[in-house]
Amino acid sequence: MSTPEDTSTDANGTSKDAMTFDEKRHDQLTTAPKSTEADAAPRIEVTEHDGNTRIDILPDAAVRPGPGPGVELDDDGQPV
Repeated sequence: MSTPEDTSTDANGTSKDAMTFDEKRHDQLTTAPKSTEADAAPRIEVTEHDGNTRIDILPDAAVRPGPGPGVELDDDGQPV
């Protein structure tokens, strides 16, 4: 019977328990065979002010929520 692969370290041998959230995110997004550093680039900016949290999609984010440019919308704002 085989045992699961030990995944307690990243590709550089660093303990995943010692990694920060950003380091774990970068490691996960750049592990795929054809991934690049651009895959791990930030896509959002989170700010807090007076107890309110605001999440902004960065203008240069390659992937954005909602219909893409040039998609026609009906009267309710839904893609047709």
